[in-house]
Amino acid sequence: MNFYNEEALTPRKIVEYLGRYIVGQEKAKRAVAIALRNRMRRKKLPQEMAKEITPKNILMVGPTGVGKTEIARRLSQLVNAPFVKVEATKYTEVGYVGRDVESMVRDLVERAYHMVKEKHLQEVQEEASRRVEERLLDALLPRKRVQEKVTNMVEFLLGQGDSNEREEETEDPKRQATREKLRRLLREGKLDAREIEIEVVESAQVGIPILGAPGMDEMGINIGEMLSGLFPKKKKKVTMTVAEAKRVLQAEEAEKLIDHEAVSKEAVRKAQEEGIIFIDELDKVASASSSTSGPDVSREGVQRDLLPIIEGCTVNTKYGPIRTDHILFIGAGAFHKVKPSDLVPELQGRLPLRVELDPLTENDLARILVEPENSLLKQYKALLETEGVELVFTEDGVAEIASIAARMNIEMENIGARRLHTIMEALLEDIQFEAPERKGEVITVDAKMVREKLHDVVADTDLRKYLL
Repeated sequence: MNFYNEEALTPRKIVEYLGRYIVGQEKAKRAVAIALRNRMRRKKLPQEMAKEITPKNILMVGPTGVGKTEIARRLSQLVNAPFVKVEATKYTEVGYVGRDVESMVRDLVERAYHMVKEKHLQEVQEEASRRVEERLLDALLPRKRVQEKVTNMVEFLLGQGDSNEREEETEDPKRQATREKLRRLLREGKLDAREIEIEVVESAQVGIPILGAPGMDEMGINIGEMLSGLFPKKKKKVTMTVAEAKRVLQAEEAEKLIDHEAVSKEAVRKAQEEGIIFIDELDKVASASSSTSGPDVSREGVQRDLLPIIEGCTVNTKYGPIRTDHILFIGAGAFHKVKPSDLVPELQGRLPLRVELDPLTENDLARILVEPENSLLKQYKALLETEGVELVFTEDGVAEIASIAARMNIEMENIGARRLHTIMEALLEDIQFEAPERKGEVITVDAKMVREKLHDVVADTDLRKYLL
């Protein structure tokens, strides 16, 4: 569903949409729905007032595998917003070797750029198709070439006058009629298998690494890009079928038609007004100890580096500077060894909305198997249907799978819904292996079959240590 009609995107509708993919966690769904709706409300305010209203960033607290990441990801898909998921453990404070926290903002802008560019490319496809057709006709019916003396040595040296031939400009009626006949055949697809020689732009670039200040590597500095405007792009002739040439030339012509500067400006605006950054594993950079020595030395530093990013600052990117004031930050972590209060106070203040996600019950796991769109059971059914094997899951079979998953989560590490993936693979391993030889069969997965297949895994405590 993509309602992207802002009036239709009420908090209730947003929660309904999230409910199609995530079971339970109503508190978290309501929090993100309100945050999203407030963004839309802010757009309707006068500019002076809108500048003052910043997003109420969210901290999600809950065990792994209960839907924290999925809620944020689905929310971004709903509104077609730039979204990046990062792990707090990947970053180090300034002065240490590793990625600095500003790189998450650069990643967001990069994502926004590709989204905007894709939209612009779609808009020029029709004009690109027209140009591709003319280039293909030129290749199928080349114009006659006449000799011409090169008079400009500078153009010759730069590669712009590398031929002493030019195309004949006059066209006789007979040749024009042949061209129109080829155009008709080309549109009907009757020439798709014919091989032609076309001239395409070489895409190779020479990237030269630059050593410098921290974060310069993420700025995307590339000597090839910097020098590309000084020299003409190299072209090469390649032989391919008309069908392949259509695809190659379509991409090349569409790329020529878009305004890259306009795309960059729109991407920066989209990232800073609509962007969502999901910072996972935030509990891993919190420390219950006040000591700042040993392996925890950079944890508090990462938190302090996050402060200006979340509060609002300017980050330089290769597409231009971006303000982070109105980016929505969603922090998340299990917080089973530390508490949210172990984060530095300033960071707690910048994540004012705290939402606790509930551990998944046996009933939740059973619902996760069947209720979400493209649920796990639907995925396995679809995969085996390609081999002509029909899987049927009975109600008691689903309940037994959920029961085993819940028991293993209690007795071992609680990994939430991810436990279902492990159990389903163990349950269906033989069927997936034998599927090509069992074409046409209907296989019923009931409670008895589940118990028989998973008996060894459930009974053998030592074996379970090697499973998720």
